[in-house]
Amino acid sequence: MKALAELRSQGKYIIVQVLGETRLVKHLAEIGMIPGRDITVISLASTTSGMMIYFQGQRLAISNDIAQRIVVRGVNDAAAAKLTPLAKLAVGKSGIIRKMLGDRALRRRLMDMGLTNNTLIKVSQVAPLGDPIELHVRGYKLSLRKQDATCILLEEAD
Repeated sequence: MKALAELRSQGKYIIVQVLGETRLVKHLAEIGMIPGRDITVISLASTTSGMMIYFQGQRLAISNDIAQRIVVRGVNDAAAAKLTPLAKLAVGKSGIIRKMLGDRALRRRLMDMGLTNNTLIKVSQVAPLGDPIELHVRGYKLSLRKQDATCILLEEAD
């Protein structure tokens, strides 16, 4: 994981975290820059000017200061990473969805809830008896049965 300003190659990346003061984080969230979203880097940051990205169908120019505060990860960086089921992820830990198992109807239902490949999720809470699991996905909270959570394979995020 690197800050957007530290990247040395163009390509597609996933936002992992937005750092900085609350006002800035909130402003970037209002335009959709939240963890789990895709960004395509068009031109890299130079010492005198910012960088150009493609985000949600639009080209945006970002200053070096803001680019330093957006932590990203390459889409294909996790090809060799160890995958763990969502049900085994500890409370407070995050992960990026890499694979879904189960029958077609279950996979479709999970995707309809926003659980798609390359989506960053965080385990918020687990019920006292271990079922269901509360997740933070794409800016909202989602409760999921433990049985369904075992079908989602993640790469743990830092």
